[in-house]
Amino acid sequence: MSNLASYAVTSDHSRGRLVQETAPVGRSEFQRDRDRIIHSTAFRRLEYKTQVFVNHEGDLFRTRLTHSLEVAQIGRSIARNLHLNEDLVEAITLAHDLGHTPFGHAGQDALNECMKDYGGFEHNLQSLRVVDVLEERYATFDGLNLCFETREGILKHAAKRTAKKLGDVGARFLENTSPSLEAQLANFADEIAYNNHDVDDGLRSGLLTHEQLDNVTIFSRHLAQIKQQYPALIGRRLTHETIRSMINTLVTDLTQQSILNIKNAKIGTLADVHAAPLLIGFSREIKEQQQELKKFLRDHLYQHYRVVRMSNKAAHNIKRLFSSFNANIKLLPIQYQIKFQQEKQQAIADYIAGMTDRYAIREYRRLFAIELE
Repeated sequence: MSNLASYAVTSDHSRGRLVQETAPVGRSEFQRDRDRIIHSTAFRRLEYKTQVFVNHEGDLFRTRLTHSLEVAQIGRSIARNLHLNEDLVEAITLAHDLGHTPFGHAGQDALNECMKDYGGFEHNLQSLRVVDVLEERYATFDGLNLCFETREGILKHAAKRTAKKLGDVGARFLENTSPSLEAQLANFADEIAYNNHDVDDGLRSGLLTHEQLDNVTIFSRHLAQIKQQYPALIGRRLTHETIRSMINTLVTDLTQQSILNIKNAKIGTLADVHAAPLLIGFSREIKEQQQELKKFLRDHLYQHYRVVRMSNKAAHNIKRLFSSFNANIKLLPIQYQIKFQQEKQQAIADYIAGMTDRYAIREYRRLFAIELE
């Protein structure tokens, strides 16, 4: 990657892997990371894990897998514009949701509540645990043995109490330094993707309407532009063109503002990046519009009574599974009974977090429906 900026991460100067390995042939270290992530069991499970709508509610709504692919596409596009390491951004974005529970945020909140007396649960930390410990694919190490920079990007935030236990990858939370620009970028690519695609899924489901969204500045402006450009356009094409235009605006603004931030901070090296405040970000105007959209989605989609009903059922599923396993570990599969002897309730959390939506539903039936084994 000869066109990388002087402050971009390069695999030649990576801080390496937890277990030293022979350098890959024909691909970079971060391409190797990406390939390991794509071939992992946790990545395949994302196909049946929820974004907003539970898996069985429809085949056309986003899953964690399609979301991760969309985040990776957006991230690579912005990385190319900023002359950052595209392969590293792709690896981070593909791995960022590996630790997510079934049933989306409702599942995470429920599992966190179940684990409150045992250290809590946070999907971001669980994603790191997946790539560091839980994947079982290689002869000489646990996890995927990813590069430090990929692991740093996966770990978006951590309390100082937790960071102390994470070694080098948690040090920046204790030292108040910034991660790489690639890690910062991956976080914003995630935000761009889920905001806009939740709008799309909300409209597809009928829980949101164009009329409601016309009160949201960023959507209203782009909808008006598309209607002016294509007066006869209606239905799904109108929605897709509007959302496509919104994503383009966000990517362009993020690129331009980030270039300005990097220039103003006089960034010349990767060390400068670590010493500076966060540099990837939107302009003030677009940031405010993004926050307005987030609030709208929270109030009108995530708190819609149909979503709340399903979230309530999902939380009940997770809590009852956890309480049953915790009361009688003999209900767990054998390998998790063995893990429980070493890791206690964390073993239960690992088992539940690794479930897909439909597996969690089936497991619930296995435990509580008398007619099933």
